[in-house]
Amino acid sequence: MAITSATTDRSGGPRLGQKRPLARKAIGRMGPWQLVRVLGEGAMTRVYLARPAEHEDAQPTYAVKSLKREWWSEPAAIAAQRREAWIGGRVSHPNLAPVLASAVTAPPFYLVTPRLGGQTAEAMLGTGVKPALPVALWIARQAAQALEALLTGAGVIHSDVKPGNLMVGPDGHTTLLDLGFCQTAHEARSWVDRPVVGTLRYLAPERVTSATTIDTRSDLYSLGATLYELIAGRPPFAGETPAALIAQHREARPACLHEAVPGTPKRVASLVHRLLAKDPLRRPSAPAEVIDELMRLEIECFGVR
Repeated sequence: MAITSATTDRSGGPRLGQKRPLARKAIGRMGPWQLVRVLGEGAMTRVYLARPAEHEDAQPTYAVKSLKREWWSEPAAIAAQRREAWIGGRVSHPNLAPVLASAVTAPPFYLVTPRLGGQTAEAMLGTGVKPALPVALWIARQAAQALEALLTGAGVIHSDVKPGNLMVGPDGHTTLLDLGFCQTAHEARSWVDRPVVGTLRYLAPERVTSATTIDTRSDLYSLGATLYELIAGRPPFAGETPAALIAQHREARPACLHEAVPGTPKRVASLVHRLLAKDPLRRPSAPAEVIDELMRLEIECFGVR
């Protein structure tokens, strides 16, 4: 039924019988944000499509990432949310989603970013669709650019590079997601502290041993595993248990990409396998080095499917 008003005035109020706009349907509110629907969720967080509550007729163009209630009393989960809010507000880069607002001092814990269009690389691969080789290289280069921005802008490594954390827009623009596990090279955070099993498929071997320092080359290993999957359609290792995956990362050699995907240029395969070197010292030393090489390879592979 239409809502009507029986009064009128000269200030622009509704006239007799004029329909007053109805508030657009929402599922709740968090602080000053009106939640429209759930966009997705992970082990610890849930992401909502949202709009400012004071503009209830506006199109929802924001994403509110909230910590699930069952994690409100967990210091590590709260710290991750606070860290993501801090880094997202400090580092500005086209391949990182900016944090526009946050509430991380008391429940409910949440942060706000622009809504990103597209789908994750994981979702894309899940449909059986692989990007063309130049696009795969471009996606990886954009991820490397985000890693470089985190390193130079905040002195942190991402620590969870994987297809599920790469949002690929309809135009191919890629955004690196989930900054909650970022850490400095001096912070030792074991993989067992993470409730994300999928991460193990992209885990650098030094992350499960105390014998080697963890630094930006650990992110580059994960980037190499991600690029391998973008090209081959499957990750370099696929053990059925956490123990099997860890053993493969530490000891096994992945199938040669040049042979696993016929037609893959040797220079592309060489870069991927250098990124996947067991010894961090045998990998590229920094994201900037990988960015330069990927850019050259994109040009060389232009037109390759």
